[in-house]
Amino acid sequence: MQGPDHPDTLTTRHNLAYWTGQAGHPAAARDQYAALLPARERTLGPDHPDTLINRHNLAYWTGEAGNPEAARELYAALLPHRERVLGPEHPDTLTVRHELARWTGELGDPAAARDLYAALVPIRERVQGPEHPDTLTARANLAYWTGRAGDPAGARDLYAALVPVRERVLGPDHPASRATRQQLARWTTAADRR
Repeated sequence: MQGPDHPDTLTTRHNLAYWTGQAGHPAAARDQYAALLPARERTLGPDHPDTLINRHNLAYWTGEAGNPEAARELYAALLPHRERVLGPEHPDTLTVRHELARWTGELGDPAAARDLYAALVPIRERVQGPEHPDTLTARANLAYWTGRAGDPAGARDLYAALVPVRERVLGPDHPASRATRQQLARWTTAADRR
């Protein structure tokens, strides 16, 4: 018998929460991560990588369960821990910054989301490379939130620059390449109407 706080038990609980979310039950996943977090903090400490992953997943599933405000708050609280433990340019820290920008936009502040992505993109490019999937996703999100912030011409130009890169890296038939072309068409139309 390993007990409720044994590392294997905690890993099993983590996996159950993960697959619950993947099965389409975000609120249940959120609740399972919320219940697991105190055990992770108690047994491993607040800055252990597994605890930080638990906090990230709690924030993610909180947002997916329909609470963007709480997701944004959880990511904002997690960011200083990630920066302190892993450094400000570690890929996991950059992912938290990405999610913070996403939920800021989802919460109804597209200009702030745009600004957060604008600050993130050059770091992604420098740390992970200009053609890394995470960099390309950040560029797409910068374009999207630029448009949502009221600058359709800016969004159009950002998508126009992104299309050839996505097509070269992923191929023209990749879903992300197709989505980027669709967004380019959308923001081109919006810019032409102005």
